[in-house]
Amino acid sequence: MSNITILHNPRCSKSRQTLQILNDGGYASTVVEYLKTPPDAATLEQIKSKLGLSSYKDMMRTKEPEFQELGLDAKDITEVQLLQAMVDCPKLIERPIVITDDAARIGRPPEQVLEIL
Repeated sequence: MSNITILHNPRCSKSRQTLQILNDGGYASTVVEYLKTPPDAATLEQIKSKLGLSSYKDMMRTKEPEFQELGLDAKDITEVQLLQAMVDCPKLIERPIVITDDAARIGRPPEQVLEIL
């Protein structure tokens, strides 16, 4: 079994449900409360790659006020700027994200993470 990490926010119901799925399935996981211990740019790059996404925007919480306040919806925004925004404001990172050695899934819906386990 590969290593399993969950980027978790205990205040988020989807994040709690996803963690419960892992626990109920007997999957040992490392829980990272990413608001307390934010991932760095290199880690976010790896996660984007494992998610198979073409843009960082696809792993961002676009409805957070900070997304609009920072102008991240601008047509000329770069991937570097999106990445830096998540490093500077981890609240913008979509949650939860379950990461294995080979893949990652956003737990929306929570059952989606089962695809990589």
